[in-house]
Amino acid sequence: MTAVAASDTWRDPDGVRRPAGSVHAWQPGTNQTLCGLALSRSRLQRFAGTDWKDVQPATGGHADAVQEVCRRCAAATGTRRGEKRWQRTNPRP
Repeated sequence: MTAVAASDTWRDPDGVRRPAGSVHAWQPGTNQTLCGLALSRSRLQRFAGTDWKDVQPATGGHADAVQEVCRRCAAATGTRRGEKRWQRTNPRP
């Protein structure tokens, strides 16, 4: 599971802490994001219980306060939810 590290936090109506601001993909057990930022030096907060797919502004359920999604982390995690994979339409012989 790819978790989330974010630059800010907010509380939803139920009082649960959610990511906000700039979000990055993070593997629990490591001290850096998938794009190479050190969590402690960048002052990013960890959200181990929040999945990367849930903070995507187009489809995520916890993306209400997300302002920016790291493009390098998005590329490192692969395709986003709902996207079709690339396919050649007219292959060469």
